[in-house]
Amino acid sequence: MSVLTSRDNPKVRRWSKLVQDTRYRRSEKRALIEGPHLLAAALQHGCKPVAIVATSAVGAEIRSLIERSGVAPVLVSESVFRSIVDAETPQGLAAEIAIPLAKARTGGGTVFLEGVQDPSNVGAIIRTAAAFGTGRVVLDAACADPWSPRSLRAGMGGHFVLSIEAKADLSAALNAFKGSLACTVPRGGMPLEEADLSAPLGWLFGGEGRGLSEETLRNVPLRVSIPMADGSESLNVAAAAAICLYETFRRGSLTLFPRKGS
Repeated sequence: MSVLTSRDNPKVRRWSKLVQDTRYRRSEKRALIEGPHLLAAALQHGCKPVAIVATSAVGAEIRSLIERSGVAPVLVSESVFRSIVDAETPQGLAAEIAIPLAKARTGGGTVFLEGVQDPSNVGAIIRTAAAFGTGRVVLDAACADPWSPRSLRAGMGGHFVLSIEAKADLSAALNAFKGSLACTVPRGGMPLEEADLSAPLGWLFGGEGRGLSEETLRNVPLRVSIPMADGSESLNVAAAAAICLYETFRRGSLTLFPRKGS
């Protein structure tokens, strides 16, 4: 099998653009995932790649994963592969996928994100939401692209578990949500341990530093604060989301599986 060695090859230019250009990803409805973990997660959840890109130096485990995909790989030189992906230590495997369509979900709650601009935070929240049984993540237009390489790496496969939706008008999505809405505030909110987190629940998290807009806050009836040590001002948005989603999941688990004798 021949090996692509030119960065000017049309396929190579296309894959590089999918990595670098948010608008191109959105217009093409495609993304490039990198590494065996993400490819395995995609396959596990029924997302078959459109194309697979690999170097000839990949090991037996990756070759087995490629065979399982049923897609013949396009082999490229190591230098060409490094020019496509943005990982500091490329693993020699990437795949072009069709960005999954948002699906109707029942149960599991929803996470709404407003202005979360760091793709690593977006990915970390998606990973946490998937781990704690959330069915849906909705992002406004000011959020980082959830299908960017950094977000995908931070998500660790969570993207293929959830329904991920980008909305130009977050307020319309909030108004259409059939459940209770809750958000975090640094201080003055109800302590998290005392808050009613009954399902169906929609958690809102705002951008780094700014938090949620005043307009959005006016539409959220439940504001909670996470207890912190004296002198601490706030938590990273991904950390705050992890605490809130875990607490919601924990209470739901206790309801579903009560302790013996209770």
